[in-house]
Amino acid sequence: MRVERTAIDGVLLFIPTPHRDDRGLFTRTFDNVVAERAGLDPGRFVQDSQSRSRRGTIRGMHGRSGRGEAKLVRCARGAVQDVLVDARAGSPTFGEQVSVLLDDETFTTLYVPPGMLHGFQALTEQTDVCYRIDREHDLAEDLSVRYDDPDLGIHWPLPVSSISGRDLSAGSWAQLQKRLIGPTATE
Repeated sequence: MRVERTAIDGVLLFIPTPHRDDRGLFTRTFDNVVAERAGLDPGRFVQDSQSRSRRGTIRGMHGRSGRGEAKLVRCARGAVQDVLVDARAGSPTFGEQVSVLLDDETFTTLYVPPGMLHGFQALTEQTDVCYRIDREHDLAEDLSVRYDDPDLGIHWPLPVSSISGRDLSAGSWAQLQKRLIGPTATE
């Protein structure tokens, strides 16, 4: 398993080497030693969750306030276009995004550090995404920004087939920025 860094500091890709033969394949999807060498504490993850979505569904853009939340995200079935936006006030890449393909062919796992907005679009008819999260969910800390916010300009590869009411009623990136860093000098 190799680890690749992305354009946003702290966002990592864990890329395993699937072993394929006439029976199918076998791959390791997580390795404590590899995670530790990459600077993570694998023992801090306390909750595993899974979502199932159909083609075109968008889930996101979600984050957490307070101490934030770290996640390991992988696609166990199908494929997703996964998007992160750096929402860490003071980060040199604040507001920038990284988009990666996660699928059931490469088994890449995405490490999402605290302070990111996270979302994805399902690219296949049935898509299962698995999350390993470092904190219990606290509804009072939820952050969200509309998936189609023009200031973020996220490129989703497919037309949207389904999205939750919660995600449709999410605020704007400008509103979240004010909450995170306060009003700008020009206001």
